[in-house]
Amino acid sequence: MALAWRRRGGLKAIYGLRFDGAGEFGSDPRHWFGAPCMKRLSSITRRDFLGGVSLPVAAGLAPAALFGCGRNPPGGAYSGPYPPALTGMRGSHAGSFETAHALAWEGKTWPRPETQTDDEYDLVVIGGGISGLASAHFWRQRAHENARILILDNHDDFGGHAKRNEFDVDGETLIGYGGSQSIDGPHSWSKVAQDLVKEIGVDVEKFYDYFDRDFYVRRNMDAGLYLDKTHYDEDRLIDQPYAMWSAAPSEEKAKAAISSIPWPEPARAKLTELALSPPDYLAGKSVSEKIDLLRRISYEQFLLQHAGASEDIAVLLRRSITGLWGVGWDALSALEGARIGMPGTAGLGIEGAIPKPYENDDPYIFHFPDGNASVARLLMRALRPDVLPGSTMEDAVLAQARYDLLDMADAPVRVRLGATAVEARNVNGGVEVAYVKDGEAFRVRGKNAIYAGYLHMLPYISPEIGEVQREAVETLEKIPLVYVNVALRNWRAFEKAGCHRVYSPQGFFESIALDFPVSMGGVKFSRSPDRPVIAHLQHVPLQAGLTEREQHRAGRAKLYEMTFEDFETRIVEQMSGMLGSYGFDAGRDIAGITVNRWPHGYAYEYNELYDPWTWSPAYGPHVTAHAPLGRMSVANSDASALAYVQGAIDAADRAVNELLAL
Repeated sequence: MALAWRRRGGLKAIYGLRFDGAGEFGSDPRHWFGAPCMKRLSSITRRDFLGGVSLPVAAGLAPAALFGCGRNPPGGAYSGPYPPALTGMRGSHAGSFETAHALAWEGKTWPRPETQTDDEYDLVVIGGGISGLASAHFWRQRAHENARILILDNHDDFGGHAKRNEFDVDGETLIGYGGSQSIDGPHSWSKVAQDLVKEIGVDVEKFYDYFDRDFYVRRNMDAGLYLDKTHYDEDRLIDQPYAMWSAAPSEEKAKAAISSIPWPEPARAKLTELALSPPDYLAGKSVSEKIDLLRRISYEQFLLQHAGASEDIAVLLRRSITGLWGVGWDALSALEGARIGMPGTAGLGIEGAIPKPYENDDPYIFHFPDGNASVARLLMRALRPDVLPGSTMEDAVLAQARYDLLDMADAPVRVRLGATAVEARNVNGGVEVAYVKDGEAFRVRGKNAIYAGYLHMLPYISPEIGEVQREAVETLEKIPLVYVNVALRNWRAFEKAGCHRVYSPQGFFESIALDFPVSMGGVKFSRSPDRPVIAHLQHVPLQAGLTEREQHRAGRAKLYEMTFEDFETRIVEQMSGMLGSYGFDAGRDIAGITVNRWPHGYAYEYNELYDPWTWSPAYGPHVTAHAPLGRMSVANSDASALAYVQGAIDAADRAVNELLAL
């Protein structure tokens, strides 16, 4: 998600650069834009998969023998349910969303049990992501350390969007992130969020040793630009020709890359001007007038209407921002483009005058091998030490979570997976929650409750919500996206191409990148191109020309229509077209695929092109949306209008304090 100083590490995940221009793997921007890596079309190969796992040709070998149905975590003796090892379609997986859709789309109801079907709890938490787990942690700290808590979650795993994906590749375990990517800018977090991660054992300073920031620099591997055959007459893999979050590439390299784009000469000349020596396209206006105009128009409008760029240039640049915002430059302000130094903005003369509400001086290195799934796992360890053995953040990386213990009857904190809340109402000084599990309705009571799920579902499960709060909730449109992890038997083709991450302006996946070079807790990053590695692919569904919220709704519908086989086909086609001439063979090199599909992905953050620019995590309709409902408070990063771990933690802190103040 991923991703820089705004969304979950998104753009940082692609470009790895701090706002001040220093590189994630070193301050020299040449390691991103330097090495030439030209590409010619090669034949596309196809292999067969079962649920994301490569199938060997073996007569009589049953699917269960090939895959193990998500049990038996790599390298361990535990034989209970183990969702991280499941491949195929994950994220919002089959079984996690059908009840909610039936409730919201069809108005379906379930027979409400006449009597309570479970004990009474001090706190019932709806949602087992980081915010829900943090809520339980804060409650035990502040209310009572022996408080009885029930956590309900609709997925088959805890952690929400902080998902862990595991692969066993020829006997070697690979661990990747399937959602929430990294701890971004921890030194700028609230004190309560900083204190929480310390309490559960996270020492962010250690990542300066665990994250090898020069790994790809030493191998002369940069960022590339993939121009696919369908849109650019033949497959080409070239240098990234323009600056983004860094000092500009050398003029020689930028010109060489641009000259290889199959455009008419005027278009190449204009991109060269935009990237290397843009004039002041708003000459004659004052600085304040420029800022006001740039805030009111999209960056694409600026390019087309003020900078004289062609549609080809607009399309080339459009999706470079999707990992950060979930939309392209057609739906983001030109002022946002100027903030991060997009082509054409350097000559405007407004440097230093642009409002920059997101200051963050931390390097983007605070990354567990499984992303923020480790944060969720460490929270679970704090709540239930028996579920995740160990005592340090390092030993948590390979610790095997005991999913069979999560809902033990005598446990002080119980976690019930596969349970979707369908109603929550205040009754007799407490909150009664009805939920559906395996098609059957159940009823539980909490003296208090915290709703830490997808905020758009709140009006459907709470009959007490008012119209003003309902309208506020509807302004917060979740961002759909897909994170795919492809387990590769080697990364020789990437090394030969001289690229470790690639932006594709018109490919199905806008970015394809080798994993972060992090080694910790017994996990060693793939040091040799002959060893297995995870490639991370990102797809954000867009529909250019619509507003941001409209694009999110349209994109969500597209994702629900796609099967795993659709994604598999796209993966093989794009990776083969991009790397085939460098020796990549999908049938030989791909060992497994996990598609983390998130139709309701990360939290909506305010967009100054469509929302008042004064709205922020401190002020906006989300404040009305998260108003308490009796003895039920509202958490989740949605309620903070901040798609980061600290947004989830801060929401949990607020929700617990609201209940304790009653």
